[in-house]
Amino acid sequence: METNVIHYTSCPVCNASEIQSVLTAEDYTVSHKKFQIWECRNCRLRFTQDAPGAASIGAYYQSESYISHSDTNKGLVNQLYHIARKQTLTRKRKLISSYSRDVKQPTLLDIGAGTGAFVQHMQQHGWKTTGLEPDEKARQRAAEVHQVELLPIEMLQSIPDASCDVITMWHVLEHVHALHDCVAQLKRIIKPSGFVFIAVPNYTSQDAAIYQSYWAAYDVPRHLYHFSPTSMKTLLERHTFALRDIKPMWFDSFYISMLSEQYKTGHSNIVKAFFNGAMSNVNAMSDTRNCSSLIYVSNMEA
Repeated sequence: METNVIHYTSCPVCNASEIQSVLTAEDYTVSHKKFQIWECRNCRLRFTQDAPGAASIGAYYQSESYISHSDTNKGLVNQLYHIARKQTLTRKRKLISSYSRDVKQPTLLDIGAGTGAFVQHMQQHGWKTTGLEPDEKARQRAAEVHQVELLPIEMLQSIPDASCDVITMWHVLEHVHALHDCVAQLKRIIKPSGFVFIAVPNYTSQDAAIYQSYWAAYDVPRHLYHFSPTSMKTLLERHTFALRDIKPMWFDSFYISMLSEQYKTGHSNIVKAFFNGAMSNVNAMSDTRNCSSLIYVSNMEA
């Protein structure tokens, strides 16, 4: 399916050579091919070894069940996702607004906007919002379903320097091949007083420990990197971002557990998945850095 693969001999985040294989995960969405996940002993990043390169990864996104591109309502899990999304959009907006209270007419750039639900929500609440999305079909869905015009991801290079009060990446950075180039672009575009919000899955969560190689948030090979709080902090600091806060995404443990249960057993077990998701959240209440997904809030160091 792919014509080239990426084989790492050092960590993609910190460049340390102390890397080793830790588990094998299957692509349950498209190819059912198995991929090795490796871990860096230094910064604790995990990454998909021998993942398809940028030129051939597209084939692994061609699935109706890939919700961020298709916005599908098929299946109970995706129906529950849509029900929870409305509340999640409001929580995201309130979080972002708490860091931008003193900004008049704030500007926001959403990178990897999917089918545009977040862009539409922020525009409806008075934000000047631009959305970038690499998938053409997702951009078409954004126009049809959410009435927003998203721009191709190539337009990132054209965003003016120091022009955005807020940059958001909701479960996007783990997909980006040119990881350091992307973070460098964030640094270029954000205003000195602005904030960057990056949401990614957290493999140090309890639901990840429960499901191991069946944990749906590994999502190989589409997820190239599997972040821990330590590895994300390392990445941000390498680009002189200061990590200001880490916020939990409580709903993700339930959604991920429902998918993981399907992968592990071949059928839905909503009760067991809900229990595992709830227990993961209970475990994270004493330290929210253990939540299934985390939002990293950062800005430029003073």
